[in-house]
Amino acid sequence: MNDKGACPSPAFNQVMQTESIPFSMIPGQSRLFLDYLNDPESLRQFYPNAAGSVDEIRSFVPVALAAYRTDRAELCRALSAINQRFGCGTETEANIRRLALPDTVAVVTGQQAGLFTGPLYTIYKALSACRTAEALNDRGISAVPVFWIATEDHDFDEVSHAEAVDRSGSLSTAAIGLGENTPGKPVGNISLVSDAALVVGTFINDLPETQFTAELRDLLAYDWNKGQTIGMAFGTTLARILSRFGLILLDPMDSGLKRLASPLYVQAIENSDAIVTSLVKRGEQIINAGYHNQVLVTEDYFPLFWHTDFGVRSSLRKIRDGVYYSKDERREFTVADMANIADREPERFSPGVMLRPVVQDFLLPNVCYLGGGAEIAYFAQNSEVYRVLGRPVTPIFHRQSFTVVESRHARTLKEYDLGFIDLFNGFEELVPQIVERYISPETAELFRDVESKIDFELDRLGQALSGIDVTLADSLIKRRAKIAYHITTLQRKAYRAEIRRNEVIDRRIRSAMTELLPIGTLQERVLNFSEFYNKYGPNFFDWIYAAIDADQRDHQLIYL
Repeated sequence: MNDKGACPSPAFNQVMQTESIPFSMIPGQSRLFLDYLNDPESLRQFYPNAAGSVDEIRSFVPVALAAYRTDRAELCRALSAINQRFGCGTETEANIRRLALPDTVAVVTGQQAGLFTGPLYTIYKALSACRTAEALNDRGISAVPVFWIATEDHDFDEVSHAEAVDRSGSLSTAAIGLGENTPGKPVGNISLVSDAALVVGTFINDLPETQFTAELRDLLAYDWNKGQTIGMAFGTTLARILSRFGLILLDPMDSGLKRLASPLYVQAIENSDAIVTSLVKRGEQIINAGYHNQVLVTEDYFPLFWHTDFGVRSSLRKIRDGVYYSKDERREFTVADMANIADREPERFSPGVMLRPVVQDFLLPNVCYLGGGAEIAYFAQNSEVYRVLGRPVTPIFHRQSFTVVESRHARTLKEYDLGFIDLFNGFEELVPQIVERYISPETAELFRDVESKIDFELDRLGQALSGIDVTLADSLIKRRAKIAYHITTLQRKAYRAEIRRNEVIDRRIRSAMTELLPIGTLQERVLNFSEFYNKYGPNFFDWIYAAIDADQRDHQLIYL
């Protein structure tokens, strides 16, 4: 069942209504993710330090602190420089100073550096980390939130666009091109091309004009301009909108952090065979348990990427015992070669998805990681990397998940008796319900009457044909199915015509679906924060922060 509740909003002294929807009701969720949410304790085979609440995370604090060996002073010097470049606030600076203390732990999350910060779940991840750190502090644990900007990833297509709903109620997309940048470069190093200002201008001009539009335009135009790298633009925007919550930003491409990570790179390289063997075996165990592998690991896998002389992030593949090959550079390496390079030039390597969490926990005194459903699924695999490298497996916690329902859409759903889950059926499947109940019940009754009469007459005909020739009766059965199909098709066309004639209803339903379930998936996976900043300004982040319950495992509807 759905649970409704309320949470206070710090802005305008109002109370927001919320509604909880179990992820099991939302299509497309993996069974492993759902089982972890429901009973993490039952999956300790894959998640040795599984935690189901903030109180359970507390028990991992001594373990995380005991395993932490990185020089905190060097770490915080690097983080201070990174966050100053991004323009962080005093709250972030204070948290970096706290992180330098030996009893402070980190609550970590992260995401790729998407255009204008990417989909809303990037913001939800960041604020979830801030709220979880606050919950730990309330329990007497010194904790700070850290956001790992995945600048080393090289999937440009995934980060090159942002979406919002335009003036007409349609989905509008801003997109940047690769320009003269080399394909395969880490996205954090890719510079914005000359049309960046035009992209920002067009995107903002498509939005409805509000009291916050000029502020939003200035924010994005300042950060996302020609010559700026995507990593820098992303970090600057995130700092400007969220640093007041004390969020510490981390760019793993920073040379100081690379030096700190170097010993773990060397250890992972020297133990690469054991890592791969264990990952392959773990993949088989996951499949045998009835789940699926999030990341396919084959025998030629290598846990790190090589960065070529041309700045390309190149995968390394095993070609024979102890020898690996970079296709992009057409170069062979022995394990000893790579270990020596990682010691001298650690910036030439970056961790793959199976190793990255271990690097995060090596650099930071991480007490938990906040991730989405896919990340939770692949943590079941990479817990083996922790084991091979002799490190405790950090608990993973699901980040908060929201759909923002504005009042006009809430009225539409209520008026036409639609639940949020109903929207996943798609507009075409909702049309019959809306037409039959609210637009033209007489049309629906007419079709039912006609179908009943046709069925009656075809029954009579079938009985008569059976007495003449059984093959004729069999033929009628087949033709009857075709007749029913054509009647149903005609009915659907009539319903679509009816709803088109009622333009207001058609527009309201389509508008609700575009905003609440754009392109048929959760709002948070598509829309950019600009969608709501343009309407509500920075208050929007306060509302989201107030709605977060660190122990909440369901998807939340927030009614504005």
